[in-house]
Amino acid sequence: MRHSNGIRRAALATTAVTAVAAAVTGILPGTAMAASTTTSTPPPACPASALQVSARQAAHPPVGTGTGAAVVQFTNVSRKTCVLKGHPTVAGAGNGSPAHNTPLKVTPTGRAATVTVRPHGKAWVKLTFVQVQGEGDGYCVSGKTPAVYPTMVIGLPHSGKHQVALNDGWWAECDNKVTVSPVSAVKPS
Repeated sequence: MRHSNGIRRAALATTAVTAVAAAVTGILPGTAMAASTTTSTPPPACPASALQVSARQAAHPPVGTGTGAAVVQFTNVSRKTCVLKGHPTVAGAGNGSPAHNTPLKVTPTGRAATVTVRPHGKAWVKLTFVQVQGEGDGYCVSGKTPAVYPTMVIGLPHSGKHQVALNDGWWAECDNKVTVSPVSAVKPS
């Protein structure tokens, strides 16, 4: 008798555990759990029309008198969440069409990750230029003539090209080279 009572208690305990597990998971005993077929669709890339772009000189530029470094801010002005990813392209331009520009040689740094930008949210990239040296007209250490642009055309993969002026001056750089960070959810200095 004792032996059968032990088996009976074990069976009751197993049934109780199964019932609790079924209640917690919502699965009835004796039914199979179906595989989930729902998948989450990631937000689309931000279209150019969804982005308002601005730029300012970076708080920590290299030594010199040119732009040195700039922080470019992308604000989602649409009503939908979208994503940005990658390293920007950069070209010097006048105040005319973004298509008439001088592409700069871009050196990417850091690993690109997808940045989700909610409505009114922001993302950033940092551009670091070969710095103009000296006073007045300045000079390039390489011996080349410094370039000065009223605007730059900043392009992002799948998110268009954006013509932007610095909020505090003109873009000045040497050697038509720029080092760029990937799009980031963290504002660089």
